[in-house]
Amino acid sequence: MRERMRREELKQKLGQDAFLPIFETLYGTKKEVLSVQKARYEKAVERFSELYPEREEISLFSAPGRTEIGGNHTDHQHGCVLAAAVQLDVIGVVSFHEEGVIRICSEGYRPFTVDLSDLSVQEGEKGSAAIVRGIVARFAALGAKVGGFDLYCTSDVLSGSGISSSAAFETLIGTIIDTYYNDGKAGAVEIAKIGQYAENLYFGKKCGLMDQMASSVGGLVFIDFADTEAPVIEPFAFDFEQAGYCICVTDTGGNHVNLTPDYVAVRSEMEAVAAQFGKEYLRQVDEADFYNELSKLRGKCSDRALLRAVHFFGDNRRAGEEAEALRAGNVEKFLSLVQESGDSSEAFLQNLYSTSAPTEQAIPLGVMISKRILAGKGAVRVHGGGFAGTIQAFVPLSLADTYVEEMERVFGKGACYVFRIRPVGGIEVKIS
Repeated sequence: MRERMRREELKQKLGQDAFLPIFETLYGTKKEVLSVQKARYEKAVERFSELYPEREEISLFSAPGRTEIGGNHTDHQHGCVLAAAVQLDVIGVVSFHEEGVIRICSEGYRPFTVDLSDLSVQEGEKGSAAIVRGIVARFAALGAKVGGFDLYCTSDVLSGSGISSSAAFETLIGTIIDTYYNDGKAGAVEIAKIGQYAENLYFGKKCGLMDQMASSVGGLVFIDFADTEAPVIEPFAFDFEQAGYCICVTDTGGNHVNLTPDYVAVRSEMEAVAAQFGKEYLRQVDEADFYNELSKLRGKCSDRALLRAVHFFGDNRRAGEEAEALRAGNVEKFLSLVQESGDSSEAFLQNLYSTSAPTEQAIPLGVMISKRILAGKGAVRVHGGGFAGTIQAFVPLSLADTYVEEMERVFGKGACYVFRIRPVGGIEVKIS
């Protein structure tokens, strides 16, 4: 059911803590965290009122960032991943209308408008406007009714931080359209695919599907992308805190703005190896055949491409083994596999820094510091696309304060996030 309230009524409900149950689901039960989120939503509603004073009926939406847990650069080769939605999210205050345009103001960015009368790819259109146009176009192509709305959104999924702010935004837009104009018929999996479509075709970034899927589906999920039209999604639960660990992601200070060639090279080099076997993706190549033909592949593919293929085969297998270990409650096996993955990313995938800026090695520095603090306990690995940005560590609770303090001493206050897994993906935030 669409939860639309008049602005003043919604403000009153926020003040009366009527949204507390859904806030606890999204953000946990710590009072100080819930107080911050309540104030955040109240401020967002006020800002929406300033931007669109003529809009009286409004709704609230939220879409989470994600943390990649297993399968580094495997999704774009139709491989397997283990990922989870986290408590950092983008929230939106929206009002629907039939004016044929979508107006969006996102905190920290210039407002923009998308005219729905032309949903074709626009030459020169970039950024969020291109993403929104692509999402609407895909919904329309699938036979869904589409229409206009005014939206104010604000995000604590930091851009360029490796937590996938773009996927969270895509999920937000997809969830808004599906909920209001499509009666929720698309669902979380299709919303993820629609977001990827928009990013691939309208934004021009040939991303995989993991980020969008983890954000849209929510929770802890193992995903097999052998068939990207019908990915196998296996949600399950695991309480890291109960097992004695927390998930820490540290922003080492880099960003992804100038790293597109590095990301493209990973995919193109893996696919160059697959092409030697007459295949499109490495998932279609038998691992034993790859090793049997290794001597013949040299000279046809670069050594780095071959090493990146080695990483794919290993991490694709490890993602499934990690999920199995967690389902069995074998946290030590899981941590061993995570560390293997991190070592493989460093040695074979080679995505801890960019060769275009070889002296900028914040990720290797963060990994070194992490290993020094952990002293053989837990695990640490590059997080997300790599080359700059974030690292992920599974830290024993007894070392958590020390770990956060030391990482922030080196990389700055607020650089280290302690994550909780969010059980739901993109949703309308409404009173239960």
